[in-house]
Amino acid sequence: MHNEHSVPSSPRERDRRRRSRRDRHGRGMRGPLAPPPVPIALTRAQRFDDLAADVVERLAKRWPQLEEVRFAVLDVPEAETAVNGDEAVALGRLVPASKDVPATIILYRRPLELRAEGRAELEMLVNDVLVEQVADLLGMDPDTIDPDD
Repeated sequence: MHNEHSVPSSPRERDRRRRSRRDRHGRGMRGPLAPPPVPIALTRAQRFDDLAADVVERLAKRWPQLEEVRFAVLDVPEAETAVNGDEAVALGRLVPASKDVPATIILYRRPLELRAEGRAELEMLVNDVLVEQVADLLGMDPDTIDPDD
């Protein structure tokens, strides 16, 4: 005796059979490995944003002038800002205030991540770049901006 299978008569029937074979154990589609609020569920970009926000918050407590400054994170520098005179990729950038737009400090996530060998080193590098940019903006020495560094 051999097994007989009926040939599906329509594309809809073929799709139904394909789905039933993939879900034959009743497991359904797999979900995320961790629920959204758990740190492991955050993307690399989200973790970087959180890290940068923590540093900005700490600096803003010490320097109230930063309340008017915008902070941004971009993945990589734009083509015209990517290469300085010394052929180095920018890690951050200060865009001075204009008539209608407040000053903006930009961090470039990918170049920073590529230079850091671990989370602790990335935290220090992000802090250093933000302190340098804030010092440029306020016309002060970086050691004055963050004496704990």
